[in-house]
Amino acid sequence: EGTTNSILVAVAAASLLPLPPFVLDSPQSLLTTAPLSPKYLITLTTVKIFYPGMMLFRGGLISAVFVLANLATCNAFMAPQASSRTRVAPLQMGLDMVTYMRVEWIAAALCTNQTPRSADVCLQLGCEDGRAVTFVPRTIERLITSTVEPDGVLPVNVERQLKQQEKVRNAGKVEIVNQRADDLKETPNESVDVVISLAACERMIEKGLDWKKSVQEAARVLKPGGRLLFVEPPELNGVSYLDYLANLSVQTVSQSEDAEEELFNVFEPVGYDDVDLVLKPHVAGVVVKAEDAGLSKSEREMKEKNAEQERLAELSINAFERGLKKRKRKKKKEAENAEA
Repeated sequence: EGTTNSILVAVAAASLLPLPPFVLDSPQSLLTTAPLSPKYLITLTTVKIFYPGMMLFRGGLISAVFVLANLATCNAFMAPQASSRTRVAPLQMGLDMVTYMRVEWIAAALCTNQTPRSADVCLQLGCEDGRAVTFVPRTIERLITSTVEPDGVLPVNVERQLKQQEKVRNAGKVEIVNQRADDLKETPNESVDVVISLAACERMIEKGLDWKKSVQEAARVLKPGGRLLFVEPPELNGVSYLDYLANLSVQTVSQSEDAEEELFNVFEPVGYDDVDLVLKPHVAGVVVKAEDAGLSKSEREMKEKNAEQERLAELSINAFERGLKKRKRKKKKEAENAEA
């Protein structure tokens, strides 16, 4: 239907456009008013013969331009409706080409520059293809997968791309794990150094997954001091992505029902910035899991007490060493005076 409408519009527009000067009048009128020289008669006869073809070519050319211009906005590429009750979704890209390419470039730079050299294990939320294999540094030894598919099974094409990129990269090992991005059940607590989320939240929403739960799962599997690298839209279903990261508490992650339990932020912000030169807003940034994110209130108090004791002990040792050096200098000076 969309293609038919585009063709009709194109034909109508072609009929309204002005004609070139040499075909403003019909060949018949030209023959009746022009001199009857043989050379001119041959020219007019040629115009009369090729006039219909010229007009068809002109109309077809203009129609083709209009069709190509309208294909992107019409429903011509929509798959036919199935006979069952379920409707086949149209084939389309999630992002426009400008935003897609810019986000991909930012994601590659973020993974390369913000992954610590000491990191060994990386997990990707919602694997879409094999690009992440080339984004992360060669120091990463294991790349763990997850998917946005509701059944938790990684698609065959994604698995194939990951394995191909692993072979080309010849660095870390891709660990194919069938688990949902919002339920990392196959990944133990505090076992991952880096989690990357590259334009995955919107795909989770489209598939019926909970992007908030995926952030909670990322906080659970990250080691203390581990990093979450993200390139995501600034707002998802009316909720700010950055605010959710900043306000994520230990109680939210552990699902504790103790009302008296004090809340502690899981992530400490490192930095973020808006992605420029895009048609759809995105934000890129890094947050670090707090060193004491998994500790209870009593464990935090004990840790603070031990830290204070260690600080006092360090001060005592430094004072003793300064006194020892001072006494040595005094003895040396006394010995020099005695010799003199």
